[in-house]
Amino acid sequence: MQKLLLLFLMLPLAVFAQSSQLPLSVSPKEFNDIELKILNEGIYDIETTGKDPHVFTNPLTSDLNVGNDRLAFEYFCPTGVDFIEVHFYPEKEGLKPKIVRDVGSTEGWVAFKIDLNDALQHWGKKGDYLRLDFGAAPDLKIQIRNLVLRPQTAREAEIEAKKEAQRKQEAILEKHLISYLNGMYQNKITNVLVTDNKIKVQGNLSDGEDFYLAEVSPYGHATELKTFEFLAPIKSDKEDFNLEIDRTVKRHGFNQDRVLSKWMLVQKGAEGYTPVSNARYADSIVPKYKYPFVKPATKKGLGGYSANRDAPVSDLDDLGITSATVNIWVTHFFRAGPSPESMPFEYMGKTYYVDRELIKKYDETLLTTAERDIEVSAILLVDKASKAKDPEIGRILQHPDCDPAGIYSMPNLTSPEGVQYYAAVLDFLADRYMRPDKKYGRIHHWIIHNEVDAGWVWTNAGEKTALVFMDLYHKSMRISHNIARKYNPNSKVFISLTHYWNWTSNPKFYHSKELLEQLLQFSKAEGDFEWAIAQHPYPESLREPKTWLDKKVSFDFDTQLITFKNTEVLDAWVKQPEVLFKGKSKRIVYLSENGTNSPTYSEQDLKEQAAGMAYAMKKIKYLDGIDGFQYHNWQDNRREGGLRIGLRRFPDDEEDPSGIKPVWHVYQAFGTDKEDEVYDPYKEMIGIDSWDEIRYKGSIGKKN
Repeated sequence: MQKLLLLFLMLPLAVFAQSSQLPLSVSPKEFNDIELKILNEGIYDIETTGKDPHVFTNPLTSDLNVGNDRLAFEYFCPTGVDFIEVHFYPEKEGLKPKIVRDVGSTEGWVAFKIDLNDALQHWGKKGDYLRLDFGAAPDLKIQIRNLVLRPQTAREAEIEAKKEAQRKQEAILEKHLISYLNGMYQNKITNVLVTDNKIKVQGNLSDGEDFYLAEVSPYGHATELKTFEFLAPIKSDKEDFNLEIDRTVKRHGFNQDRVLSKWMLVQKGAEGYTPVSNARYADSIVPKYKYPFVKPATKKGLGGYSANRDAPVSDLDDLGITSATVNIWVTHFFRAGPSPESMPFEYMGKTYYVDRELIKKYDETLLTTAERDIEVSAILLVDKASKAKDPEIGRILQHPDCDPAGIYSMPNLTSPEGVQYYAAVLDFLADRYMRPDKKYGRIHHWIIHNEVDAGWVWTNAGEKTALVFMDLYHKSMRISHNIARKYNPNSKVFISLTHYWNWTSNPKFYHSKELLEQLLQFSKAEGDFEWAIAQHPYPESLREPKTWLDKKVSFDFDTQLITFKNTEVLDAWVKQPEVLFKGKSKRIVYLSENGTNSPTYSEQDLKEQAAGMAYAMKKIKYLDGIDGFQYHNWQDNRREGGLRIGLRRFPDDEEDPSGIKPVWHVYQAFGTDKEDEVYDPYKEMIGIDSWDEIRYKGSIGKKN
């Protein structure tokens, strides 16, 4: 197969010269300080071995169309690259290399592009070729695919055209958000109760007159509004007031459910209405169903579960799984109109549609967990418009600033249409999977998107500061929370975070610690809600299972990373008084995506993978601030950039398809009578005599 692929990659390129993009191929013979492998699906697996690592493309076989002035490819690199440099051959006077510095880390396939426009005056003739440099150090591992020369896309041009104006506008928004979140208002809304047909608002006022209750819809900014969609005068001779408002209202062509809105006090003056309080979301919602919160019996869970994978469902029983995460791609099954394949549902008096067969697959998955009383947290994912199954749904739900470089998009909560459609699909899921009878299965909690500190990759809303991004993300959390609470009073929404805590290897990423602190600010200002944390404390390098060797970790709240080596930090952070829900109860913490890697299937690598997991599980066993652990991945996945972090082998492995790895037995033994029997043989590899040695028992706080 590999020989056939090599022959294909060396075919003449003239056939593509007049197309909208020109595919390029890497020479399998010409490279330096690199180990190069060419994998299936045209993936180049590159490992640097020296200080001048580079590859060459095969020569052009015809003149390049000058419109194809973007060199682009997708890459997978968990560590990031110091720089990628493009050299033009043959070398000519005035033809200088192009360089992009700080090419960020990514644990998914992300788009990279570089503008070659000014070089095409001197380069692009038949026989010309490129050299690509990947940093200047050995031991870098990167995979690339879909290497092309192409024109700038319409979407890229649109983003570029509005970039400067948007940056200025968002700078003003950030300034206003800082003032708003730090503001000390004399007036206050103290409670918002949502019943079946009313919104009941309580609060208190200082001296003055002409006070009004204003509604702020999710698509509005409380700090920027000059006019309001709804205002109700407050007529009270006392400091305290009570108002009742109809729960539903017809606006923008939709029947809107005001359970999604927040409420703010404003004062009428000569120049309009001035905010005189923070806005406040619903504190409580009378639910459709009432059933108790049941905590999973153990911490042991499974990440990314689906009954439709190649691994046996019996693993749920054999491993003793009590919780699971399930990926829900709303843009896979949501449809803009009827078809023979679609199934209708109603939301707020309007008919919407979903793909019947795709929903049945979710039913199959969620029924297998429900019949075992396994708690399920659904991971809500929104595709970019270009990847959505229905283009109209993609248009509606993609955030207007989403950059094509990302894998997924932040949902579009900037328009009434975007909010209504997002709410409709969430309500469909909550209504279907939160029934007491579990007819279609059960979803208990909601993980809001994926790894939002790496939002550029996993929840893209364009280039935003951390605070402006959190303002968007907080709205998505609130909408999801309030819709879930319509059905289940115990349902939680989780913020999803990587192991990057107070540092990141990607300049477009945020710090998890900063996002959490901002979420606490929003909660304090706009009414606390019972959000939880879904953190991913992978080892420092996803490729290195020996997590006890991690360097970028410390036992304080300013640690660069939180990995298996210092999970005590997260345990201590969530127990701080200022982090507690309403100052009383600890927020739930799940380590919702974690695993250790076996670089190969050699006996040594498989043992190191198992040892890393034994180390991790012995760490969290005694941390009562950590409530659950969902292992990722159930089985090795060819789309994860060469990682082998599964409990089982690749389903197409030639030697043992989907075979059980030693780490499977380690995970199975956790919390059972066989735990020490299975775990103790790995102490020597870790370099300890007792498991007690890996536990940190000192104080944890801010760095001195």
